[in-house]
Amino acid sequence: MKAAQRRVWFAAPLVLLALAILLGLGTWQVKRLYWKEALMADIDHRRSATPATLAEIEAIARRAGDIEYRRVRLSGIFDHSRERHFFATHQGQTGYYIYTPLTLADGRILFVNRGFVPFEMKDAAKRPDGQVSGEVTITGLVRAPLVAKPSSLLPDNDIGKNIFYWKDLAAMASSAEVPSDRLVKLFVDADNAPNPGGWPQGGVTLIDLPNNHLQYAITWYGLAAALVIVVGFAYFRNGKAQGE
Repeated sequence: MKAAQRRVWFAAPLVLLALAILLGLGTWQVKRLYWKEALMADIDHRRSATPATLAEIEAIARRAGDIEYRRVRLSGIFDHSRERHFFATHQGQTGYYIYTPLTLADGRILFVNRGFVPFEMKDAAKRPDGQVSGEVTITGLVRAPLVAKPSSLLPDNDIGKNIFYWKDLAAMASSAEVPSDRLVKLFVDADNAPNPGGWPQGGVTLIDLPNNHLQYAITWYGLAAALVIVVGFAYFRNGKAQGE
């Protein structure tokens, strides 16, 4: 067997393996693209649906567990003396999301993200008009609590200064002296209905789902095509050289 033929027989399995990997990665990205588009469509549907009651949301949580971004409407009384502050940026400003305990008719307590205030308005005394009293009705999006800090790069929550860098529901409740047996295990992000005095500014839910799967699929399929072209060109040149 000639040396050139031996090289071909040796390289062929490697080329086929590389081609299978590239095509597999491209196909996987196509599947991810369909999944991401379906997820985004589902979230859009949830955000535009008729608001559910809290009882309906809790029934969904028990049945399916997936309650993220579902619209809900609920009523209760805010306890502004126990609001918690989540460090955030909004429209280029640095400040806080205001999480305020809402006492429901059945005595349970739920933390509502009422919206954003600038850094200098962390003190509730600087936004007295927004400290609404009496029963209120809130419409917003349900958010599931985190089970752990999402990244080691995030600072630890500063309980003493009432500054939270990640949404630790248990720590928020404990620091606000909300009894665990009365705590509703979810958050609600209030919609953009204006608050008296303009603060907090609601409707701050950030839904950021990057969808670059099509570009990735094109890249992997493009590399597979380039591999076929390069190998075909090399095989053609090798065959031509042998025929001379």
